Amino acid sequence: MPRIGLFDRTIDLLQKTLDLRMQNQQVISANIANVDTPGYRGVHLEFEDGLKRALANSAAGDARAPGLLSAAAGNFEHVQARVVRTADQSGIGDRNGVNLEEEMIALAENQMLYEAATQMISKKLGLLRYVIQEGR
Repeated sequence: MPRIGLFDRTIDLLQKTLDLRMQNQQVISANIANVDTPGYRGVHLEFEDGLKRALANSAAGDARAPGLLSAAAGNFEHVQARVVRTADQSGIGDRNGVNLEEEMIALAENQMLYEAATQMISKKLGLLRYVIQEGR
């Protein structure tokens, strides 16, 4: 039976995106904090493919409304991030696999994508508020 609720699947997708972006922020921060730690192997999260698959399942789940997210298909709650360890490629010999410049770029990119998702949620909630107030 289709899910009837106040929020559509887009809110669910954005909520999961924010959760994963927050986890990614923590991982990147840990990498930056350990940039000078000998033997530390940097990690990064992979979750974009899982979100894309769940989104594709949602969009394909409702043939009556192409391009819209189906309430029945695509379960964003089950999308998980996969932790991937990076090898030392610095050549310094301390076996630390963290490149500070790459981590700072990843941090900035993650922050921008997090802010974009929060803005989208804000717009969706603004539309809901507009409807509740009957267009006033």
